[in-house]
Amino acid sequence: MDVQTLSPKGIKSFSLEIDGKTLEMTTGRMAKQASGACEIKCGDTMLLVTATESKNIRDNIDYFPLLVDYEEKLYAVGRVPGSFGRREGKAPDKAILTSRLIDRPIRPLFPEGYRNDVQIVATVMSADQETPTDVLAMLGASVALAVGGLPFNGPIGAVRVGR
Repeated sequence: MDVQTLSPKGIKSFSLEIDGKTLEMTTGRMAKQASGACEIKCGDTMLLVTATESKNIRDNIDYFPLLVDYEEKLYAVGRVPGSFGRREGKAPDKAILTSRLIDRPIRPLFPEGYRNDVQIVATVMSADQETPTDVLAMLGASVALAVGGLPFNGPIGAVRVGR
């Protein structure tokens, strides 16, 4: 793994070669108001994954309030909504399933009894047809939580086997 500090402002870049492709993760460049953010890129696919937490503890709940949102915008694959429907519409099933894929391994890695709202948003900025965005979103979420200073007992790893 190659770790490189790009500037004195805290921007760090990590790169790793996997199966002939370079996986590159950069933190500290975008989404500065989030607790943690990671740009993750492999091939022509790029995602921005952010992690934020509220400073207030939610009372009267007996669960961990984690929200994971995976957004695959049409512009990421080079399509713009037509003249009739200019909006993106509701999230496709793939986005909902990918959000669940990210949630499942992350949820148990927070301390028991932690009640602050945590929100993870993975936005696909560009996509090619070869690189799976769900795997990159999981890796980016782990990095964003790790650099964000949240009480996260991670990291997690993700790979795709088969297909």
